[in-house]
Amino acid sequence: MPPVPEPAPSDPVGGPVESPRRDSPALRGAGRKGPKRLPRRAAAGRRSFTATLRALDELAASGAKVAVRIDDLDGGSEVLAGDDFLTLPVAGLGVVPLLIEVAASFESGRLDPLEIIDRAAVPGAAHGGTWQHLKAPALPLTDLAMLAASTGDALAANALLHRAGLQSVRARIEQLGLRRTALLDRFRDDRGPDDAPHVALSTAREMAQVFAGLVNSTIVSPGVSAQVAEWLSLNHDLSLVASATGLDPFSHENDQHGLLFVNKTGRAAGVRAEAGVLGGPRAGVAYALVANFDDLSIAHRLRAHDAFRVLGVELMEYVY
Repeated sequence: MPPVPEPAPSDPVGGPVESPRRDSPALRGAGRKGPKRLPRRAAAGRRSFTATLRALDELAASGAKVAVRIDDLDGGSEVLAGDDFLTLPVAGLGVVPLLIEVAASFESGRLDPLEIIDRAAVPGAAHGGTWQHLKAPALPLTDLAMLAASTGDALAANALLHRAGLQSVRARIEQLGLRRTALLDRFRDDRGPDDAPHVALSTAREMAQVFAGLVNSTIVSPGVSAQVAEWLSLNHDLSLVASATGLDPFSHENDQHGLLFVNKTGRAAGVRAEAGVLGGPRAGVAYALVANFDDLSIAHRLRAHDAFRVLGVELMEYVY
């Protein structure tokens, strides 16, 4: 993937991870120097992401747009970056700023967590989630936030957006300093010419910074950060980057081997995106990977999925 001229870096309010960018190839990593297991800080500087770079280069060579960002949480240093400033469609990953606004509204009292929302009053979206299959015709806002975070429930996300307000979410994104992130629209089964072309846009850099801010308790407030991280820790989609962790998709918030893991994925036609935090005995990282590709066949889709899984394996090597 050829390098792309990069705009000046921004300083998100909610993201504590900062690193100056340098002219470099689109995808890069540090060289590995031997198989010996090293102490945490020494090992962090010597492990590489060569397999990830190779997989992403192959994906980009097939015509996909790929962006990746990894930050080390221990020192705030950049571990890997490739076109991480490009604004790309991220599908359901755009639910994260919505959840932040909902949690902030709960904390401020603008919204009541136990306010009941009637499903019949919510704009429909049948392409994902569980609420549409439940007999309960109405649920409280806090349960809808849990469904949107844990199962990617499009109907629950639409209900939260309807109640929180799109303008409020956009104002929150601006307040967080996310200059290349936007929640454009609700989830729809069909997008017409008068609808926004995508649910959400963002960059790998900003998504990694948001997740770093969540675990470092700097997104809005410690309470808001903790609430959003708690919702996201219930996410069931561990099929992409997270497939390498060996965690139980349905119960992984208290892992017996000491892994800290919080993530959110986004899926749409030709879009795969994932951002999260992975922490182990040797290191902790915030990461984001976005791939936009021509979903012409199963082979095209699996090529994209393989790149996410290769990244997952090397992230596990980095933190564990």
